[in-house]
Formats: sequence, C-alpha cells, structure tokens
Amino acid sequence: MIKEHYETVKKDIGDQAVLCAVTKNRSVDEIMGLYEAGERIFAENRAQALKQRAAELPDDIAWQFIGHLQKNKVKDIIRIAKRIQSLDSIELAAVIEKEAAKAGIVMPVLCEFHLAEEDTNKTGLSADQAKSFIQEVMKYEHLKVEGIMAMGPHTDDENRIREVFEQAHELYLSLQKEFGEEVIQILSMGMSDDYRIALECGSNMVRIGTYLFQ
Repeated sequence: MIKEHYETVKKDIGDQAVLCAVTKNRSVDEIMGLYEAGERIFAENRAQALKQRAAELPDDIAWQFIGHLQKNKVKDIIRIAKRIQSLDSIELAAVIEKEAAKAGIVMPVLCEFHLAEEDTNKTGLSADQAKSFIQEVMKYEHLKVEGIMAMGPHTDDENRIREVFEQAHELYLSLQKEFGEEVIQILSMGMSDDYRIALECGSNMVRIGTYLFQ
C-alpha cells in the first residue's frame, strides 16, 4: 500500500506543495519502499534516529529535521539535515550558527510557531514574536530563514483545525510582506490526518508519515 498511498498524496498536493515523508518509527525496508517509489525528501524528529537513518539509507536523500531540537544535539545533525524546520529559540539559533560555521555551511531553517493554544505540551513561538524573532535570526551569517512551520491542533474538530491553519497562513503572508516573498517561501503545515485542510489553507509543504506507511 505504500506506493498507492504515496501516489494519492502526490496527486493531492500536485504542484502546490512539497512532501516531506516522515520516517519516525519506520523500518529501513519501509522507507526504501517510498524511496523506490520516487521520494527523496524525508523527515525525522529525533537526532539519534536521523544519524542512524542517514548511515543506512541512500546519500541522495534530502533530510529534514522536524522535531524539538536540543542544543546539545545540533552538532550531530548539522552535516546531515538539509533543513531544520523547528527553530524555536534564539539560544538554539546561536548554537546552530556556531556549528554551521564550523562545518562551513549555511543552514536553511523554518521558524516553528505554536498557534494551537489548547495543545499545551507543544513547543514553538507565538505569532506576536514572529517579526522580532526573525529579525534576530537574520543577524546570523550561517542561518537562512526560509519560512515557518506550524502544527494543527490535536482534535477531530475540522473547523478548529482550519482556524489554526488560516492563522498560520495569515502569519506567513504578513511575514512575506515584512521580509519579502523571496525570503519567506515555505509554509510547512499539514500531517496525515489534516494535510488536505492545510492545503486548502495555503500550505506549500506537508509532513506526512502514518498515512504513507499504512
């Protein structure tokens, strides 16, 4: 079913969005099933798992890091990840800057926002921090802000999910006006249960794991 579900998602997103296939808790054989179907952008939310995956899987995979990143794990992933989607503090930005400078690279990042107030266990910035936070991050020579990442609320209420995604899209558009569309290019939102709503609300990058591997 991996190939069939992959083709369904690719049809759903069309030219609007980029798929990040989330590999959390998946076997190498499962991941290779998607790779052989044509996928090259994979995402992991744990630093140790990302290191292990990168060692076991083909070199042409563009790995994305999407989980809460501890500062002491940055050095483990800086040479593996092609983008960090979960930048949520200036302290973390400073560590990424230091390690990226050592590696001689510029690390693309997405700023993670927590807009679903009911999910109290989630990390991320608030919308009113957006402008000042991005201004600070842009001072670092070895970080490249490319956009924002957000998660929908953990609920079956589609109206509430849509509400949060619309808020994220409004934030994305306001940041494009502030910093330029050539800078703020990515709105990463939407997962297995809600990616179709996210697409309707303007997402141009989705992070899907469970559905692809069912």
